[in-house]
Amino acid sequence: MSLQPAQRPPSATSVPDGTGVSRLAATFARLRARRELGLFPYLMAGFPDAATSHALAQAALEAGADGFEIGVPFSDPLADGTTMQRANAKALAGGATLQTAFDLVHTIRQHSSSVPAVLMSYYNPIRQRGEANFAAAIQQAGADGVIVPDLPPEEAGDLQAALQARGLALVPFLAPTSPEARIRAVAALAPGFIYCVALVGVTGARSDLSATLGDFLGRVRAQTDAPLVIGFGISQPAHLERVAALGADAAIVASALTDLVEHSPDEPVAAARAYLAELKATTRGPVVR
Repeated sequence: MSLQPAQRPPSATSVPDGTGVSRLAATFARLRARRELGLFPYLMAGFPDAATSHALAQAALEAGADGFEIGVPFSDPLADGTTMQRANAKALAGGATLQTAFDLVHTIRQHSSSVPAVLMSYYNPIRQRGEANFAAAIQQAGADGVIVPDLPPEEAGDLQAALQARGLALVPFLAPTSPEARIRAVAALAPGFIYCVALVGVTGARSDLSATLGDFLGRVRAQTDAPLVIGFGISQPAHLERVAALGADAAIVASALTDLVEHSPDEPVAAARAYLAELKATTRGPVVR
């Protein structure tokens, strides 16, 4: 596959280097130049508690993370499986809020000015804050954009406009069941990257990825040069090798990492650092695309 620079919205050209979409663009350009798959750990803000989530972010950076997806705790995470539902519930029980996610991004930004961090939030907290106010808040925190799993692209105009005005990215979802019209609609958003769901269903670590993943990525790539980031079910080095060979730009590791943290109560940070370092070592190996 020819690895070409991702298309960007016109407004991105006026954004200072090192912020918003420019930070995402620089990261994916670096990864493509190295022919290297990016590793984006998912961290739930406030899980298992606020202090540990901050330590996990630092450990992930030390392990070589190329970017982050930061979860905003929410009471009704409809796209999430049981692992992430428990993480949401535990974070909320500990008092985590949208501000907790902003604080976690700020910690990442204190340790790295170049590694992008994108929030994952359901639409309700964004609507409660207001699109313009939300965009201003995540920019102040140092985030680069937002993933909104329950906001279809046809209804994303107001949020996209608010984000673009500040040089931030709206990251849309596509699933293996997405029809061609939906793929074209997502491509038209000129996103910072496209979150490609690796399977049909909710989040959760899997032993195998879908046999049709290659066909799905091919359909998306035919419509856009935007970076493609794979999520849902990624848990093993072999998964990273496969999605890299299929032409993905990065992979998000969420439920498997959360499971590890949950089941390593005495040393969650050390366990996460070792796990992510093992995964990142796989992405640095020779990849044929």
